[in-house]
Amino acid sequence: MTDNRKSPIENPQSIQRVALVIQYLGTNFHGWQRQPNQRTVQEEIETAISTVLERPVTLHAAGRTDAGVHAAAQVAHFDAHGPIPAHRWASVLNSRLAKDILIRASAKVEPTWHARFSASWRRYRYTLYTDPTPNLFVRPFAWHCYHAPVDESLIQTALTPLIGRHHLAAFHRAGSARPHSWVDVQAAECQRSGPLIYIEVQASGFLYGMMRLLVGLLVQVGRGERPIDNFTDIWVNERREMVKYAAPAQGLCLLRVGYSEFPFPPEVWYDTQPKLVMSHESLVISH
Repeated sequence: MTDNRKSPIENPQSIQRVALVIQYLGTNFHGWQRQPNQRTVQEEIETAISTVLERPVTLHAAGRTDAGVHAAAQVAHFDAHGPIPAHRWASVLNSRLAKDILIRASAKVEPTWHARFSASWRRYRYTLYTDPTPNLFVRPFAWHCYHAPVDESLIQTALTPLIGRHHLAAFHRAGSARPHSWVDVQAAECQRSGPLIYIEVQASGFLYGMMRLLVGLLVQVGRGERPIDNFTDIWVNERREMVKYAAPAQGLCLLRVGYSEFPFPPEVWYDTQPKLVMSHESLVISH
């Protein structure tokens, strides 16, 4: 007599979709996406998961960060077979991952939930360090802009008209498979704290290379090298040939991703890249 009962691993009811909130220091990674002969965040986490499950696994992320770019709260998901509860995956993976990747939390989500397609928005922060004196403890997370003063009020004035739905082909690097350059920008802010300037942009999605190209042009505005009207003309009229310099990768961080339904409390994902608050007398870390 044939036993048609499936084992727990083969039973579809034993499959659960697991969401992860992930931090990584991008310095020694060639970006998020798996690539041949390169160290990537996706490959290292997939390898750790596959080792536990003893089968190949695909990890889907909310967005793909470039080489050298950091993430304070990247979100990803995978489908897991077996008895490990979803909330335990964070500790299971952290014991197997390198020190420059950290899973802040894991949780079970609905089978139809998707880290990329269920996301409502993404938010990036770019950090500029404007003091003439270099600082080793700032260098891995900021662009050292010291050759000329940077006026954050000029940057904010240039940023504000970007809020809304725009065709931002001027900030779209070649090589993207995305068929269009429409972006819904929900917030665009520039703030100074001593010698540090923080530029944050929140949008439904980001074009390939968008933030670094945008910041590269904004710094020219902040230095007075490019009038605000000229900056606006470049993106309104899609003059991609005028955007020639991308800001360095180390100053950029994927700050957080937003969802209408998210199983994690705000303290896990909302604002987890500490800001350096500096003066001439002291250096402190602030959340």
